Amino acid sequence: MSLDAKGAAALALHRFGLGPRPGSISVIASDPRGALLAELDRPGAGQIADETLLTSAQAARAAFLFNQTRQAQQIAQRLAEEQRTAGGIQTNPMEPKPDEPNTMATPEAKAPPAPDLPQQNVLREVKARIDAAMAGESGFVERLVWFWSNHFCVSADVVLNMAPGYEREAIRGHVLGRFADMLQAVESHPAMLVYLDNFRSIGPTSVAGLVDKTGLNENLARETLELHTLGVRTVYTQDDVTRFAKVITGWTMLPMATNPDHGNEFVFNARLHEPGPQTIIGKTYAQAGVAQGRAVLADLARHPATAAHIAQKLARHFSADDPPPALVERLTKRFLDTDGDLKELAKALVEAPETWDEQRVKLKRPSEWLIAASRAIGSAPEPRRSMDGQAYLGERLWRPVAPQGFADVASAWIDGLPQRLDIANRIAERVATKIEPAEFIETALGPLASRDTHQTIARAESRQQGLTLALMAPEFQRR
Repeated sequence: MSLDAKGAAALALHRFGLGPRPGSISVIASDPRGALLAELDRPGAGQIADETLLTSAQAARAAFLFNQTRQAQQIAQRLAEEQRTAGGIQTNPMEPKPDEPNTMATPEAKAPPAPDLPQQNVLREVKARIDAAMAGESGFVERLVWFWSNHFCVSADVVLNMAPGYEREAIRGHVLGRFADMLQAVESHPAMLVYLDNFRSIGPTSVAGLVDKTGLNENLARETLELHTLGVRTVYTQDDVTRFAKVITGWTMLPMATNPDHGNEFVFNARLHEPGPQTIIGKTYAQAGVAQGRAVLADLARHPATAAHIAQKLARHFSADDPPPALVERLTKRFLDTDGDLKELAKALVEAPETWDEQRVKLKRPSEWLIAASRAIGSAPEPRRSMDGQAYLGERLWRPVAPQGFADVASAWIDGLPQRLDIANRIAERVATKIEPAEFIETALGPLASRDTHQTIARAESRQQGLTLALMAPEFQRR
């Protein structure tokens, strides 16, 4: 049976956005498609306008200075202790040594320490990201940010203090722009250069290569071709990977230890760059210096194989794990016809009949499910709790386990439903005094909630149990 206006609105909010907020189903019910398209045209869509947040380079420099200062203090304390011992000065046996816990401390002193400076920066970034996800009427643009951040992922396990800034600078700054511009921003960003080891890659016959006898690293070149643009096993060869790796030698960053004002910012170092022309996928690039890599990326961004690869991933994300071929073809054509205009691709998703199929087969990833719960409840989660929840569910924020990013198919997440039940019960325990299960279902699902779901929740023995069941309802787990 076809959905009514409110049903279509609820579907739009789950399928394209991050779930309904109180009242949002009714707000967009008159024109769900129009509401989604209007969000794309909103000034500043996808951006985080918070001047207190540090750039990725600033955060890296601040963390470097903090860690160096702490290390110096620890060394100074150890030297002072050694001097006291050597001088025969007896220390109070009841006084803890600098690197030992104070077992005589009061309960207040034993409380967990406050976050240090790098942790504070990360938590501010997490809060800003949560606020952006909570604020959007539908959350469509934010979903696009999350999609592209996962497509061009870096890991905070490698670049802890740069990962949040990277998302704001390289992804949000281009989320509704052109793919070619996002690609240039991503591949030259210090976070990506560190994550995929290009900052240490040196051309074999470059000045540094000949003098220092250090070598080439192909990681960034391979992942750019395989994951970011053309797709695995398409039109390139291993020789193309090696040549492209030579092209982007010299793409590195200024050192933090010797450049306190601009350390960790991108720089092209000609001393590391492999000289001469390189032929990649049948085309020779004779440009000198950094322009050579820019030219290759520009062509990769416009290649038909890239269009098909991106179309397949977008269709899978917004439609089904095995997306309809007609949708993939339509998105591929729009990509090529618009020179990779990402706003036009987003519009094509909204306009496509396949993305409005009433059958909801996509299982929400943990991050999507958690923020959908918060939006429906109407209360933003505390940053640390949000990070812990995602980690418990296997999707650690800014920490994919591989350059492929987090999986976008149900098989990767279905085994984690028991853990979602644990989280749902904790959420329900916190909010049971503030919201009724029936109210939550009306806000979160509206007409999408089945009769069985209504009956199951009505039979709950408590408000907490009812809310837990609502959060675990099949209709709420899928989009």
